[in-house]
Amino acid sequence: MLFILALALLVPAQEAVAERKQAYVLTVDDAIGPATRDHIVRNITRAEREGAGVVVLRMNTPGGLDASMRDIIRKILASEVPVVTWVAPAGSRAASAGTYIMYASHIAAMAPSTNLGAATPVQIGGGDGGRDKPPSPWKRAWDELEKSGNKTEGANATEDPEDLPGDAMGRKVVNDAVAYIKGLAERHGRNAEWAERAVREAVSLTASEALEQKVIDVVAASLPELLTAIDGREVRMDNGTRVLETAGLTPVEIETDWRTELLAIITNPTLAYILLMVGIYGLILEGYNPGSLVPGVIGGICLLLALYAFQILPVNYAGLALIMLGLALIVVELFVPAFGILGIGGIVAVVAGSIILFEGDVPEFRINLAVIAGMGAVSALIFGGIVWVAARTLRKPRLSHREAMAGLEAEAIEDFIDGLGRVHLRGEDWSARSEHPIRRGDKVRVITMEDEGLVLAVTPTSTGNGKQ
Repeated sequence: MLFILALALLVPAQEAVAERKQAYVLTVDDAIGPATRDHIVRNITRAEREGAGVVVLRMNTPGGLDASMRDIIRKILASEVPVVTWVAPAGSRAASAGTYIMYASHIAAMAPSTNLGAATPVQIGGGDGGRDKPPSPWKRAWDELEKSGNKTEGANATEDPEDLPGDAMGRKVVNDAVAYIKGLAERHGRNAEWAERAVREAVSLTASEALEQKVIDVVAASLPELLTAIDGREVRMDNGTRVLETAGLTPVEIETDWRTELLAIITNPTLAYILLMVGIYGLILEGYNPGSLVPGVIGGICLLLALYAFQILPVNYAGLALIMLGLALIVVELFVPAFGILGIGGIVAVVAGSIILFEGDVPEFRINLAVIAGMGAVSALIFGGIVWVAARTLRKPRLSHREAMAGLEAEAIEDFIDGLGRVHLRGEDWSARSEHPIRRGDKVRVITMEDEGLVLAVTPTSTGNGKQ
């Protein structure tokens, strides 16, 4: 009996050990964005729930969005499972946001022939902070004075140009980034001095240099080599220190699921922009042709998907407002005779808004200029179509004119009683009078419009149903 009881207690323990004998491997091979953030955060949570021994982020990234990067770092710092960021395979890099994630990880590793660094913030939180640009005239003049030793005191020389208001936002952003990465470096005992240089000077390191300068912990060419190299190392977790037991872990590749793939597609700025334009044009077409349904349904779905993407992308709302204004001007051109001025202004507003729609200098999160040009051409075509329709409408005779009504064909929508009934003519219902019997559905021809009231005098046509 005691043997059976001991066996029953041992089986769950063995299962728990078996679960911990896994190393979850997540691959990051693109810019850090909402989809990457979702993939990493959800699977670290899964690793905690399933008792994985370690999570390995196999990274190759040029950088990415600040908000997504910080969400990932917060999850890593609070993780119950050690997180290893490994820049691999050979030829990969962990630039910008990738460097911050490396510094936040419990173990930082690189494969040979990889590099990291260039962590200067680019458009983090708006402004021009960290953006590479030529020195201002103030800065050049100050440098010349400094070299010549001719600094003067006065209204124009009392402050260092670094204190001028134009650069205040840039300095604030860079200083915030420096404090952030130095805090991460101190948490895991890594080189904080080089971390500051990576932010301020955008410097980079190879794998061997990073190991020599204590920026990373390990250089490993393969995953088994990495797991063996970090075995027995002590890491600082959120709830204390832990000794890694990774030598016997079985690597398990965690692929991106449909949710992450869909999020990656929707949050592509170019596609989000196309969805926005298709959505708006679909609703406009539905407004021109009520009841057609297809443009309205497609437009509504596309617009909702675009708005979802915009809430997690760095959208410049001035650009979005310009696009909306431009489309509104194009539509108003149909109702207000402005000789094309409103339409042309609308096209300019749409193109300008599209160019500035997304903030930031990360190439992967910019709209393709060819798509903007294409949308501008589409807007011009739509504007031209509106002008053409408006011109045709103005050239047409009004239906209320007696001569214009004569000869038009209509359809009876009810049986005529005592010579009186109603007909449907060009989208409108009219009262009508006839000297001949007319049944519902008969085709009739307008003879004239009688003087007393809006009543049409009609007669059955030869193409009717023959019930005359």
